[in-house]
Amino acid sequence: MEKQPIILLDKYELGQLLGQGTFAKVYHGRNIKTGQSVAIKMIHKEKVMRIGMMDQIKREISVMKRIKHPNVVELYEVMASKTKIYFVMEYIKGGELFNKVAKGKLSEEVARKYFQQLIGAIDFCHSRGVYHRDLKPENLLVDEDGNLKVSDFGLSALSESRKQDGLLHTTCGTPAYVAPEVICRKGYDGAKADLWSCGVVLYVLIAGYLPFHHSNIMEMYRKIRRAEFKFPSWFSVDVRKVLLRILDPKPNHRITVEKLMVHPWFTQGLKLVEYIEPQEEGTEVETGDVQAAFAITTEDDQPEINKDNIPEMKTEDNPETRMVVHSVKPTSLNAFDIISLSQGFNLSGMFQKENEQKSEVRFTIARSPNTIVAKLENAAKMESFEVTKKNGLLSFLGSKEGRKGHLSIDAEIFEVTPSFHMIEMKKRAGDTLEYQKFYNDDLRPSLKDIIWTWEGKAQQKQLTP
Repeated sequence: MEKQPIILLDKYELGQLLGQGTFAKVYHGRNIKTGQSVAIKMIHKEKVMRIGMMDQIKREISVMKRIKHPNVVELYEVMASKTKIYFVMEYIKGGELFNKVAKGKLSEEVARKYFQQLIGAIDFCHSRGVYHRDLKPENLLVDEDGNLKVSDFGLSALSESRKQDGLLHTTCGTPAYVAPEVICRKGYDGAKADLWSCGVVLYVLIAGYLPFHHSNIMEMYRKIRRAEFKFPSWFSVDVRKVLLRILDPKPNHRITVEKLMVHPWFTQGLKLVEYIEPQEEGTEVETGDVQAAFAITTEDDQPEINKDNIPEMKTEDNPETRMVVHSVKPTSLNAFDIISLSQGFNLSGMFQKENEQKSEVRFTIARSPNTIVAKLENAAKMESFEVTKKNGLLSFLGSKEGRKGHLSIDAEIFEVTPSFHMIEMKKRAGDTLEYQKFYNDDLRPSLKDIIWTWEGKAQQKQLTP
């Protein structure tokens, strides 16, 4: 008996599995009405909600609504059922650019073609206020005509996500491709950081390996910070000059996209593509009601499609998670942050002045945010601190004036998993000795029964600064 095809929400015939991650699967699909091949990303709502990724999904939708370009994977529509979210996207038959490099390095001419298309797409994204922040060969697809398509905007940021200093502050991306200023954690220009990643991609395409690579991640970070790399003998003089301008560790000295696009090496064999302006009213991508789509129920997965377009959504550069605790929302902490902040890998000293001292401590706790906040508040009250709470940050202000004024301390909660958090405490003002006294005499004793160490041993162990 012939197996009946699976019909998704009365619109798409579901085909073979193309790939899968922890929280989503991607299938090949076919539009029943038009016969068009599509890629369908199936996201499990409850799993995504549980780890606080809802804002990231919303941001990805908002970003892809803004971009319609021949070298960017197109989002056709977003649909929802009781338990799942479906991204219906352009199907790219050729697969990842990474697979081509894995078979061997590319010629400079072929690499330049892909690089031209990458820069054209990224320049278009930047003109629409979108910064990708995770550019690498694995996120670049190649269609059956050999044209590049930028995909995976899950870590992207919008221009309105910038802080008051006009910069982005979330440390994210893939370490080997990330710009030095992103590692620095002091704010960065999204466009300049994206261009650095494009430069690393170009190097990889022609060399067949990464410019910054080391088995010791600390050493790799140092190489990135100083832009220490070597060119293979087969790199032409012209491409070396271009890469030296892109992979400049000082972002203000780095070549701009505008200047790169008129560089003689870049313009060789350049084929211009038509930029497609934003869609006219009435032709926007069907994205449905995302808030309703994320509603968790225990009912069966009944087909439901809300075809009302959602409004343009704005998200913070460092998205808040779903958990609200006494008006404090822990900040999501990605794998890149965990590596760069964990004991033995903290590189903040590399980016500080020699005479600069930083009064801070980080520790991890395997407890709920409610418990953490209560413990911190109790410790603060023992010394009559005034406590204020906002967006994952607790601020303690001493009631007594010390030798150097009122002691002020910030405690920020980062969510690693729903039940595992990292706390970062910093002295903002006041006397360092008074801060250390509070830390040793009040904070340590109040937390000693719930501390978790970076080494992963669930034992009661005193904190070390």
